[in-house]
Amino acid sequence: MSALRTTQAIVVRDLSRAFRQRGRLFGGLARSFMWLLLVATGFGSIARVEGAASYHAFVFPGIVVMAALFGAMLTAISTVYDREFGMLRLMLASPAGVTAVLAGRAVAASAVGILHGAFVLLAAPLFIPVTASQLAGGVGALVVGAAASSVLGLLVAAPVRSVENFAAVVNVVLFPLLFLSGALYPTSTMPGWLYAAVRLNPVTYAVDLMRGALGQRAEFSIPYSLAALGVAIVVAFAAAAALFDPERRLSRAGPTPR
Repeated sequence: MSALRTTQAIVVRDLSRAFRQRGRLFGGLARSFMWLLLVATGFGSIARVEGAASYHAFVFPGIVVMAALFGAMLTAISTVYDREFGMLRLMLASPAGVTAVLAGRAVAASAVGILHGAFVLLAAPLFIPVTASQLAGGVGALVVGAAASSVLGLLVAAPVRSVENFAAVVNVVLFPLLFLSGALYPTSTMPGWLYAAVRLNPVTYAVDLMRGALGQRAEFSIPYSLAALGVAIVVAFAAAAALFDPERRLSRAGPTPR
């Protein structure tokens, strides 16, 4: 019961903080639509994707996942702020334990990612032919993709010790995850060594799952993508918990004697 209450309290706290930061919320939505309207239009004038009606149609599922990826991961990575200002140490020292703390953070970050992605997904009829059942499937794919993104964000945040490193983490981690996911261009023609990185990237399966849910040609089957994302969530959460655990032991041990 203590663990559940701790998780609920962290979810409420993180969501309240996210919704108070309206600039970041609207900025995330604006970023997604800028990619969709400006970048996709520019690329569409020079690129044609086999099997897709237009480049906008091809890139749309990837932009939905991109919105969830940035929204969820940036919310999860905000854990760095709590670490620097001492709040994380207090959380990890609670009787609920590190798992309850990380679960609360993951749920809150997933909710923010789902919100970001849902706004883009609602615009689907403007860019692709889509049925109500496909939209429902897209919502399901969005939930799984946002959950995976939130746990990846916690894993990335675990070793980061200062806010100054935050921007570097965003550039070095978020953009490679996006560019190596097949969200913006097909990955099947990439060199073998780069395609291996694509197959190891959890975002690849989130994008492919969204494509399949929205009725587009997907590289992997829906069960395969769901299984890959499920494994990624479990492994990333366990790794994040292991990396956060030293903070918990340190808080219990108290200050190091001089």
